[in-house]
Formats: sequence, structure tokens, C-alpha cells
Amino acid sequence: MPYSDREARPAILVVDDEPTNLQVMRQILQQDYRLLFARDGHKAVELARSEQPHLILMDVMMPGMTGHEACRALKQDPATQSIPLIFVTALSNPADEAQGFALGAVDYIAKPVSPPIVLARVRTHLSLVRLDDLIESRRQIIERLGRAAEFKDNETGLHVIRMSRYARTLALASGWSEEAADELMAAAPMHDIGKIGIPDAILLKPGALTPEEWAVMKTHPQIGADIIGDDKSSILRMAREIALCHHEKWDGSGYPAGLKGDDIPLSARIVTVADVFDALTTARPYKKAWSVDDAIAHLKAGAGQHFDPHLVPLFLAQLPEILAIRERWKETDVPV
Repeated sequence: MPYSDREARPAILVVDDEPTNLQVMRQILQQDYRLLFARDGHKAVELARSEQPHLILMDVMMPGMTGHEACRALKQDPATQSIPLIFVTALSNPADEAQGFALGAVDYIAKPVSPPIVLARVRTHLSLVRLDDLIESRRQIIERLGRAAEFKDNETGLHVIRMSRYARTLALASGWSEEAADELMAAAPMHDIGKIGIPDAILLKPGALTPEEWAVMKTHPQIGADIIGDDKSSILRMAREIALCHHEKWDGSGYPAGLKGDDIPLSARIVTVADVFDALTTARPYKKAWSVDDAIAHLKAGAGQHFDPHLVPLFLAQLPEILAIRERWKETDVPV
């Protein structure tokens, strides 16, 4: 697609030691893209780090640092490893292609290049970059909304960061794929979004709630589900079921629907363990933090009643990683 604003056009780094090949690529791409050029691997790595292009088109056979060596360097650098790289080469051996893909390339374009093929491949991979950016933006928005809700009764908002990462760790231990566990981590911060619908006089009350106040408090899962709504996004669908069900208990004594056992969505069961552990081990102005040992004892005692009995031992088996997460996003300046 054409871009009218020069600065808004995606930047493409073209790397080839032959000036003629660079000129060919210029003629194909200059109308729609902002182009950067390098004639060797070392310069390509330098430009990629400083300019952060959206896409790299790289020759393989170059003097000094080859395309494969440059690709390896780029993929080992956190600053450049996510930039998609397409090899543009006359090499046609399947072993060469396999090596390139193993190094992290996303595609191959054969020389001599065909302009329609170059344009099609470039557009495809830039579309994937935009899609990845959109997904990441959505995840960031969900986490920030969750943190916003936490600010009503949690001064730092770090609770949702910790518990969502605890939940991801537990999901992986339960056999979830990386992708599914990442979705859970993205959805979990919305678990208490419904609290924004609870009056401060109830939510922030320092003493015990009356039966009438408790009845109002117990509406926050449904409020959260209503706020999130029905959406085709898998992350938001998961966020809704977590918001609605994370106060359900394994023995059926939870709320709002009194679901029992496997009738409670697994995502919500995972978040319940993560949420309770973090709530217990975190100090708040109105309570001291429990020790990790006391929190562990509580989880064990609640297995089969409050918590899924299969998840508690899995969570405790990941305790070193859980505590590392807790340390990384620890609370500061909270009275104890």
C-alpha cells in the first residue's frame, strides 16, 4: 500500500555488495518505502541497530561478514532480533535455505529478482509486523486497564503484573503452550476490572463488610464481565471468563454462580491460585504481608476446597520462578 507521508513509510534495509543489485531494489521499492542501504554485513548490523528498520532484505554471499553471519549477529542482539529478515540470494540449494531459516530468516527471494514477487513478499511480512504490533498494543492496553482498576485499592498496581506472570508460569507447568500461556498472562490483569463499579465506601472500608455491603462487593465479577463484553478476540474472551469466574471455588462455595470443580474454566482456576498467593504475600496499608511459608500452607490447606487440587502442587513446584517474579516486581514504600 502507498504511503503519502515519507516519515510514516516503513523503513527497509537492503543489503548487497553489488551496487547494481541495490539499484534494482531501489527501483522496485522506493515509491512505497523508505530505503536504507548497506554493502556489507558489518554496516548492515550497524544500521539495523541505529535505524531500527521494519524489514531487512539481505544478500547471502558477501565478502567479510556473510549474510548468514550478519543474520546470526542480528538475532543475538535484543535490539534487532525481532526485525524480520528476508534473504535475497542466487543460492538455490535446499541446505542453504534450511540454514537461513535456522538462523532466523522469515523468507527467501531468489535472484534474479522479480519485482512483483519482491513487492508481494515485502507487503506480506510488513503486514505481519503490523499485526504483531497490534497484538502487543492490545495486550499492553489490557494490562494497563487492569492496573487502573487496581489503583482503587492497591496503591502501586504491581499486583496485576506479578499475578499475571505467576499465572503464566503455572499455565506452562500445566501443559499449556507458550502462545496460550502468553494469552493468559495478557488476559489475567483484567480479573478485577469490575471493582471500578464498586462504591469506594465499600471497596476501601477498613473494617468488616456488612451482609448488604458484601452482597454489593460480590457483584464485581459480573460487572467485570459486562465491562469486557463479548468480543471475538481470544484474549478478551479469556479475560471475560477470568473476571467472571476467578472467585469461584473448587468445592462450589464461591461466587457469583457457585460453579464447582472442572465447571470452573481452567484459566480462572489458574488465576485464582496466582491471585491469592500474591494477595497474601504482599503488604498493604491495612495488613502485613504473610510469609511465603504461611502462604504455601494456606494453598495446601485450601487444595480441594478453594483451589484446584491439581494446580496447587504444580504451583509450588515452580516456587523458585515465582519468587524471582515476586522479587523483580516487588512493592516499595508500602507500610508494613
